[in-house]
Parts: sequence; C-alpha cells; structure tokens
Amino acid sequence: MTMLPPHIWTSADARKELPNVLKRFRKDGINARPMVFGSHRKPEAAVIPYELYERIAMIIEDHEIAELVRKRSDEGPAESMDELFAEYDVELPHQE
Repeated sequence: MTMLPPHIWTSADARKELPNVLKRFRKDGINARPMVFGSHRKPEAAVIPYELYERIAMIIEDHEIAELVRKRSDEGPAESMDELFAEYDVELPHQE
C-alpha cells in the first residue's frame, strides 16, 4: 500500500461518504486507503479497514509484551516455578 497524502474530509462529508468507503474497503481489503476526516478539514480521525486494524493491534500488543519482558529482565532472573510453588506450599498433581 502506497501512503499518499490523504484527502481530508469534513465530518459532515465523511458521514455521507462512509457507505462508499466501506464498499472500497470490501473491494481493496487491507490495501484500501483510509478515510481521514475532521472539523474544518483538519485531520482528527481515520477510518481504516478492519483487517489493517487487527494487524496494527497485534503489532502494538507485541511491542507492549516486549517492553514488559525487558523491564522484568532488568529486574534480574525470574524465580523458578518450583521455588514459587514451594514458597506457597502448592503441589501440582503429577501428569502421566
């Protein structure tokens, strides 16, 4: 997908254009250009294909998990599960 400078719709025009945008999303899928709109044609929001939203959300989640792992790694080695269970007197049933 080539990211051209977006056409910025007014909020009122975006509302009218939304059915056509959805048709374009169905046709072009993840590669469809987003709809950017805002008051007085100032970019304030974007409507994107749902498939693109899902990919973006997964990338954000991956970065959040990576940051959590980095922070915990900086705190030193993790306690083993065996040590943790022993500390709280937890016994797991043996699986065969």
